Amino acid sequence: MLKLYYSPGACAMGSHIALEEAGADYVLEKIDLAKGEQKRPEYLAINPNGVTPALATPQGIITQNVAILAYVAQTHPHAQLADLDDPFAFGRLQAFNAWLTSALHPAIGKVVFSRPPLEGAARDAAVEAALAKYDLAEHHMLVGPWALGEDHSLTDGYLMVFTRWGRQAGLLDKARFPKLNAHLDLVQSRPAVQRVLHMEGLQPI
Repeated sequence: MLKLYYSPGACAMGSHIALEEAGADYVLEKIDLAKGEQKRPEYLAINPNGVTPALATPQGIITQNVAILAYVAQTHPHAQLADLDDPFAFGRLQAFNAWLTSALHPAIGKVVFSRPPLEGAARDAAVEAALAKYDLAEHHMLVGPWALGEDHSLTDGYLMVFTRWGRQAGLLDKARFPKLNAHLDLVQSRPAVQRVLHMEGLQPI
């Protein structure tokens, strides 16, 4: 059985959604980031980076959402969460997921999670940087109706994490980002995603 170490509403939700969409046999262990549980010795023994997610597998621990998503797709091919037969298609999916990790996540994360909260010019600059990433997703990354086109994939649940953050922060203006808003609503309507939100104590937004 797999075990996912997660924090509700954090980026680990992308991996949580993938496991649920795949019909995987897994259990959850909550790591409360606000309480600093990710820095406790017990968790650092699992993930020395002191962040979530971490996935315990029969072979060992996997960290980083991009790696966990690929693992889930490859170990649950029946779920068809990625095109594993076409190296280009799989590479394209991996590129989108890597962009979410390296570009969109840190940009919106700086706005939402900076402690102490950003103020004044510093916040304005962070918001503009985040909006620029959302513009890139809106106009160049998101194909529609799903992230990569006509077929649902792993990328959809992962992208949803960050568009949820944007909507919660009041940044995902419907006039400026119609495709991202439509995608967020579409992903949140999926039964597996609704189950994940319920398990994490959250509601669609």
